[in-house]
Amino acid sequence: MTSEPPAKQIELDCVCKAYDGHRVLDSASLEVGGGEAVAILGRSGSGKSTLLKLIGGLDTPDSGSVVHAGRSLSAMSDRERTRFRRETLGFVFQFFNLIPTLTVVENVRLPLALNGVGEVQTRQRAERLLHGLGLADCLDRFPDEISGGEQQRVAIARALVHEPDLIIADEPTGNLDVETAEQVLAVLGAACRERRTTLLMATHSSDVAATADRVVRIRNGRIEEVAR
Repeated sequence: MTSEPPAKQIELDCVCKAYDGHRVLDSASLEVGGGEAVAILGRSGSGKSTLLKLIGGLDTPDSGSVVHAGRSLSAMSDRERTRFRRETLGFVFQFFNLIPTLTVVENVRLPLALNGVGEVQTRQRAERLLHGLGLADCLDRFPDEISGGEQQRVAIARALVHEPDLIIADEPTGNLDVETAEQVLAVLGAACRERRTTLLMATHSSDVAATADRVVRIRNGRIEEVAR
């Protein structure tokens, strides 16, 4: 028996984006099903980060459409997009972007607190997730007191804690050594599979891309499927 394909979660249709007269994306189109893990390959400056910003509602296309589960980002007001990002998306960045004055558990609690979840519940959920990621000994330490790999696992916990529909990861292993990168990818992949969370991951590494269900490449401003 064949399983039904996942429902479309992300649809990009003929998206164009230019900066300072340079067209970074040129009629780029992409469909991603719910629960898929998709790696986006491309050389530096190819438009990977731009694509993720557009999908994440952090920027707007010059033309074309970005649709999440039937909802067009361009049809939302700035306030609606902010709420959409806060409730629906989780972000994992290359440079972690943890708040240095907050402890590990406070960093992870933050998305829940912003969504109005009570303090006791946010602490419990954050602690449970951090324990599952092997960070039980780091709860009350500050980001500069733990290793780069631990910081990236904290960033993953923060992205997952509010149970988003989509995780957007921009070069999540770019600043990590090979062994730590493998550990972080395993944690991120397992966490997304467990929750059926869609994962979009930009990378320049074919090894990182090989961990995804599908691989696409940005070339000359367009998105091409990569044969596996």
